[in-house]
Amino acid sequence: MANISGIVKSIQKIMWNDVGLNGDAQRIEQLGWMLFFKIFSDKDKELEIIQDDYTSPIPDELHWDEWAGDDEGITGDELIEFVDQKLFPTLADIDISTGNKRAYIVHEVFNGNHNYMKSGTILRQVINKLNEIDFNNSKDKHLFGDVYESFLKELQSAGKSGEFYTPRAIVQLLTDMINPQLGEKVLDTSCGTGGFLTATVEHLKEQSTTVEDMKNLQQNVIGWEYKPLPYLLATTNLILHDVEVPNIRFDDSLSRPLTEYTNKDRVDAILANPPFGGVVSNNNENNFPQTYRTKESADLFLILMIHLLKKNGRAAIVLPDGSLTGDGVKQRIRQKLLEDCNLHTIIRLPNSVFQPYASVATNLLFFTKGEPTKNIWYYQHQLPAIQKAYSKTKPIQLSEFDKLKEWWDSQEENEQAWQVDIETIKTNGYNLDIKNPHQEEEDVQHTSAELLDMLHQSFTKSDELLNHLKQELN
Repeated sequence: MANISGIVKSIQKIMWNDVGLNGDAQRIEQLGWMLFFKIFSDKDKELEIIQDDYTSPIPDELHWDEWAGDDEGITGDELIEFVDQKLFPTLADIDISTGNKRAYIVHEVFNGNHNYMKSGTILRQVINKLNEIDFNNSKDKHLFGDVYESFLKELQSAGKSGEFYTPRAIVQLLTDMINPQLGEKVLDTSCGTGGFLTATVEHLKEQSTTVEDMKNLQQNVIGWEYKPLPYLLATTNLILHDVEVPNIRFDDSLSRPLTEYTNKDRVDAILANPPFGGVVSNNNENNFPQTYRTKESADLFLILMIHLLKKNGRAAIVLPDGSLTGDGVKQRIRQKLLEDCNLHTIIRLPNSVFQPYASVATNLLFFTKGEPTKNIWYYQHQLPAIQKAYSKTKPIQLSEFDKLKEWWDSQEENEQAWQVDIETIKTNGYNLDIKNPHQEEEDVQHTSAELLDMLHQSFTKSDELLNHLKQELN
């Protein structure tokens, strides 16, 4: 582990010296396309050995080994010129008319990303470091997978990129509780860097015994992502988890009219942490029925997910407190959820779970489509006794949910769990923000940093709304 981890750290140090790179997010994006291409090329070599009729979609002269594999190969201005004027334009324009899915992935990655590095000498140093990792060596690949996980976690502090990362413990808990089965279609409507997708793949691998099982698995684990950087990182992440052709659509999930989806688009399970706090762009709210139109992205995603589930399909999703309450359209969306689905469990999380980049209170919602809700179980997850808050260095751990998992099967009321019937919820305007009746209301004391963060988020939201109003007035 130390060796692979050391290689990645030294690459990041080398990148600090390039004047073309500005900030952590850009360095991650730069390393992202190189990692993707190296991992993709190593997979190509493996496929050429395993499959007699396999032909790489990448032209021979652009293969990693041809221009990057030799540590004494092209460098300086010649390397930058090759990458900017030959590699990126050719791969962005790769022939996808044959329907070759691996060609399509290459096209999407290179069409949506850029090389920001200015120094060919520094770029060569980075490439040579990457050449120390063999992604066909199972030990190297496994160790790198762990490093890649922590590398994705760094996105938390890389500006706006933080929205792509869901804590590993939350991802694993939702996957365990939904328990996807081979043959089921599992969707993440906003897959970010692929956390839910890779957890699902690993969960299904344990049930797979044949090559056919693996093919089935690859087709049925589906992600949608509309930002180039997380799309690139998710694709790379899945290839690292032995998915030959990741089934990720590079698209805004809210950009299609709801009426365009047919039965063949419906899925058995949804695992997702939809974007929240954001203002919907491109008038995408018009793709939804009038009664549910809103600029709040999390609420529209909820309508989309209800629509996409098959009858008896199940979902486990992350939603902020703001989606559990509110009048007007927000209330109508909650009413639809409760009438179309059995919202059987809500896990209430402490504010600091998504620190350091957000201190919004969040919830885990579990629901099954096809029957209306009669009762909702609430479970309040508590911080470990010795901790005042979660942080970057002390994130939430999967083992903290052991008590919840024990309770899940018995579902009996206790100090952390309580049940509310649907009539109470209807009477209260479909408000789902229900406090624990077994605990006195605490006077929550926020640190100065948390208060500043909350104030910053408030200003950001106000700016977004003002900009949107200006656009509509123009």
